[in-house]
Amino acid sequence: MNTASLTYGQVRFRPLEPEDLEVLYLWENDPAIWKVSNTLAPFSRFILKQYIQESHRDIFEAKQLRLIIENRAGKAVGAIDLFDFEPFHQRAGLGILIYDPADRGKGLATDSLQLMIRYAGETLGLHQLYANIAADNPGSVQLFEKAGFQLSGTKTDWLKTPDGWMDEMIYQKIL
Repeated sequence: MNTASLTYGQVRFRPLEPEDLEVLYLWENDPAIWKVSNTLAPFSRFILKQYIQESHRDIFEAKQLRLIIENRAGKAVGAIDLFDFEPFHQRAGLGILIYDPADRGKGLATDSLQLMIRYAGETLGLHQLYANIAADNPGSVQLFEKAGFQLSGTKTDWLKTPDGWMDEMIYQKIL
């Protein structure tokens, strides 16, 4: 891994740029992914523009970090987030999105997860990462288990869905 350029395998991480406004608008306002992002309402371009303008803040100040995932061709294919950053306890939550179904299943998420694990441990000095995964998301379970995350618990009836209540699983990885 090249820490300076945040590249690994077939992906590169980069910070949010003003030019990402339209792609973020598309991703954040797609009801198909609202379930995994706990979103209930669309975001305006104005709000997303403000978010991008504030994204330069350090993770130690903002307690979160969002990076754009680019493929080898330089196309933005998704985003990866650290959230609920706890510097004292040296942990953070981790979320990942590969937006276009045509880009999934090609190893982009696997490479992105490996890159973030290394970045979190080597650069940020974190002790652990965790992910919250809905019980009906076997693709994410497989991705995180492949990366060495272990199931540490289940929150019963945690997520309200149109069909009723669903469990959410907590996966952890000690770095």
